[in-house]
Amino acid sequence: MAYTLQQLQELRAAIAEGVLMIRTVDGQEVRYRSLAEMRQIEAAMVAELEPSTSRIKRTVFTFERG
Repeated sequence: MAYTLQQLQELRAAIAEGVLMIRTVDGQEVRYRSLAEMRQIEAAMVAELEPSTSRIKRTVFTFERG
């Protein structure tokens, strides 16, 4: 599923308010079973929308004097 930044913001607002139901801009109602479910969906949204922050690659270089 392709998520939007608007959906992520709405979900985060609902989590912050402690509610399990969201009415979207287009009038649809989305009901969640639990805060845990909301957190899982939030993580999936972030992974899709912000892929560079979900995987951090570190490269370490070492140098020796000869």
